Amino acid sequence: MAKIRYGQIGVGHAHANKFGVYRNSDDYEIVGVVEPDAELRKRAAASSLYKDVKWMTQEELLNAKGLQVVGVETRVENLLDTAEDCIKAGKHIHLDKPAGDSLPQFRRILDEASKQHLAVQMGYMYRFNPAVVLMRDFLKKGWLGDVFEIHTVMSKVVGAGTRQQLARFKGGMFFELACHILDLTIGVLGKPTEIHGFNQHASKLDDKLLDNQLATLVYPKAIATVKTSAMEVEGFARRHFALCGTEGSIHIQPLDRPSVRVAFSMARGKYQKGYQDIKFEPPYSRYVGDAADLAAIIRGEKDPEFSYEHDYIVQETLLKACGLPLD
Repeated sequence: MAKIRYGQIGVGHAHANKFGVYRNSDDYEIVGVVEPDAELRKRAAASSLYKDVKWMTQEELLNAKGLQVVGVETRVENLLDTAEDCIKAGKHIHLDKPAGDSLPQFRRILDEASKQHLAVQMGYMYRFNPAVVLMRDFLKKGWLGDVFEIHTVMSKVVGAGTRQQLARFKGGMFFELACHILDLTIGVLGKPTEIHGFNQHASKLDDKLLDNQLATLVYPKAIATVKTSAMEVEGFARRHFALCGTEGSIHIQPLDRPSVRVAFSMARGKYQKGYQDIKFEPPYSRYVGDAADLAAIIRGEKDPEFSYEHDYIVQETLLKACGLPLD
C-alpha cells in the first residue's frame, strides 16, 4: 500500500517531537518540515529527530507533489492561522492542542474541512491510550451502566521559565494541560448544560499564571470535575481518569503508563463481579495510535471516531472554563 505523504509545519510546539512517530511509521513518507523561526530551525536541525529532513517554506510544502496531510506543530499562538492555510490548500491536518483562543476561527476551519471532506485530528494525547480504549468498549457494551460521575486530574510541576511562557495565555494551565482530559470527559458525557470554572494563581511566583484550576461540568444526570495545577510534586504519577456508573466504575492511573482498577456489579465477559486490576504491557507510547488512526481515515478505511462537532464542543467548553471570550 502506498505511503501517505506527510509534512510538518512548525517545531515550536511542546509536542512537536511526535514527528518521530510519523517518521518511524510504515504508513507515512516524510515530504518536509517548515520552521520560519531561524533559531528554532537551527536547534531542530541539530537534533537526531530531524536528521536529514528537507527544510522547506510553507508555500513549498503546501504545493509539494502528492502531499496529503500536515502536522501543525507551531507555537500555540500560530496554530489556527497555520491550520486554516492547510485546510484552504486541501490538506488533511493533525492539529496540536489547544485549538487557539478564537472560537469563530476554529469553527471556520472545521466548517471548511467538512466541506472538503478533510480530516482534522486534534493532538489530544490520551484518545488511543489502551486503558481509555478499553473504557470506551465497556461503555459501549453497557457494562458500566449510566455514568453519573467523572473525576479527572492532570498536573505537574512547571519550572519558572516555562511558567513565564504559559502566562502569556490567559487560560493558564487549564488551557495548556486540562484540554487533554476535558476531551476525554466530553467524549463520554457530551456537551455540558452548565460550566463552572475556578481559576486561581496560587504560587508565590509573581508571574500571574493561573496555576491552580478546576472546572465543574454539569449534566442532567451527571457531574464531572476536571482539575489541573502547575505545582503538584510527582504530578505525572497521579494523573487519572475516574468514572462511576450505575453498573460499575473504572479508575485509570497513571494516564501516561496506564493501569486500571475496574468494578462491575456482576460478572461481565471474562471479568468477575467486584474490583479487579488490569495491566497493560508493553508501556503505552503516545501518538502511535493517533497516527495509525489518521492513516486509516485518509485511506477511507474508517470514519473518524471524533467528529468536528465533538472538537468544537471541547474547545468551547475549554474557553468557558478558563473564563475566556467566545467571540
